Amino acid sequence: MAKLSQDDLLAQFEEMTLIELSEFVKAFEEKFDVTAAAAVAVAGPAAGGAAPEAAEEQDEFDVILEGAGDKKIQVIKVVRELTSLGLKEAKDLVDGTPKPVLEKVAKEAAEKAAESLKAAGASVTVK
Repeated sequence: MAKLSQDDLLAQFEEMTLIELSEFVKAFEEKFDVTAAAAVAVAGPAAGGAAPEAAEEQDEFDVILEGAGDKKIQVIKVVRELTSLGLKEAKDLVDGTPKPVLEKVAKEAAEKAAESLKAAGASVTVK
């Protein structure tokens, strides 16, 4: 197999959905026995007194779809907009609730996604 350049790899990742990318990261961590959070844990003690404050404030949120409600089609449309999933994948996600729609996103993005889903008639939890 030919070695892929960094640009080639980034082009491949660019075509992936957030869910596919999340699954890739998990597989990568398992294969090479590493974690993406390790660098943060190492940098934490060096910060001194600021580390406990940073640990308390959550900066990554998950948007969990609890139910589609009466307007399932509209919810599927919003899920497709938020995730770039295909129609079948978005329908499967909505049918299999509760499921995460977005994982480890910024607070503003999570709130905006939750508002969009609620406007479409879905019940949503942000964790």
